[in-house]
Amino acid sequence: MNLPASVQNLIDQFSTLPGIGPKTASRLVFYLLSQPSDKVAFFADAVFNLKKKLTKCSLCHNIAERDPCAICDNPKRDKRMLLVVEEPLDVVALEKAGWKGVYHVLGGAISPINDMGPENLEIDSLLDRLKKNKDNISKDEFSNENIKEIVLATNPDLEGEATAMYIWQRLKPFKIKITRIARGLPVGGDLEYADEVTLSRALEGRKDY
Repeated sequence: MNLPASVQNLIDQFSTLPGIGPKTASRLVFYLLSQPSDKVAFFADAVFNLKKKLTKCSLCHNIAERDPCAICDNPKRDKRMLLVVEEPLDVVALEKAGWKGVYHVLGGAISPINDMGPENLEIDSLLDRLKKNKDNISKDEFSNENIKEIVLATNPDLEGEATAMYIWQRLKPFKIKITRIARGLPVGGDLEYADEVTLSRALEGRKDY
């Protein structure tokens, strides 16, 4: 069946998304075709504005609509507790699990096979946050954070463990408590797919690195 070019083009675009094959992409496109024009226009507008209205928080590097983000700028968050994660989706999962501290989003994990090294991650900016922590290096400029503990919450897979080990080595010169998220999560799993109970237990059972 030869489809109109506009239909085939949208199917091809949907097919580039993770977990969506040609059949699922086709179903999505034909579903949109069956919807009223205003609903399709609303959907298209949401996609168009997705990145247009977003920025990155200059402190934690999470996606946000303002800088600093709503979490970093919230005076009720416990700024003494800093949770290091790989991706913004991990923040979403851990927020549902009830984390009350703040975050640092690395933007991935160390993965030589994917040409992702430490220099490609937000590790130096993590060190900069600690250098401004008055309890660590007093000669540098103070920040409004007084970090007492860093929780390494990278994924419990090979890349996540390597990333946690590398960060731990870089953090050793600082006088600060470093913990690793507990093994309440399955090895090889991703934080974004874990349920709230599993994540809560993993946070409660964290231990010194």
